[in-house]
Amino acid sequence: MRILRGLLASSSGKCMNHFEDFKQYLPKYLSREAQANLFNDLKDFPENLKRLYTGVLASESDVFQGDGLKEVLIVNLPDPTVRKGPAMVISNTCDTSFSNARLLSPKIAYCPLVKLSNYITLLRRNSIPEERIDTHIKEIRKQWITSIFFLPKGGSLPEDCVALLDNINSCDVGYLSPESVTSLRLFSLSNYGFYVFLFKLAVHLTRIRESVDRG
Repeated sequence: MRILRGLLASSSGKCMNHFEDFKQYLPKYLSREAQANLFNDLKDFPENLKRLYTGVLASESDVFQGDGLKEVLIVNLPDPTVRKGPAMVISNTCDTSFSNARLLSPKIAYCPLVKLSNYITLLRRNSIPEERIDTHIKEIRKQWITSIFFLPKGGSLPEDCVALLDNINSCDVGYLSPESVTSLRLFSLSNYGFYVFLFKLAVHLTRIRESVDRG
């Protein structure tokens, strides 16, 4: 996420309006006012992560990309045990919409949500020195760890959590229903939260500057 801070810093030329310079990186479907609000939120990143959530979508029956769900099927291979637990949706909203006609029922991809306190316990069980744990948790809270998305207490999350982006699961979208989505939803991301999530997901899954000559 240092890349995002770098983009914001690059828009600070003395002869340019900061918003106008950075606007090319913002979603085009947003109104100018919404874009300006998003830009102002991004300028305060990562000190304002409480702004990740929105209540606007709470009554919607579709599953939105970045939504937190209370209970889906999760497996942690090579352990074949399937359990139910909370997760964060990776699939894009259009691909999971119940209203879109398809030849075959699609899969919905998601990654497990883990309480940050439990994650810290796991690190300690693996004999990680406390100093390294402290540094690692500070980096998680700043969204610097590319395989982990930090989610502060908010929405229906009772405490700070992390989404493990490198443990993607999937199941048939038919496991969910429009009637069940609103009761299963833990949170939805705001424009700001969604932007940060997509940026981080892109860095984790696709990194063109990998310094590998593929011939």
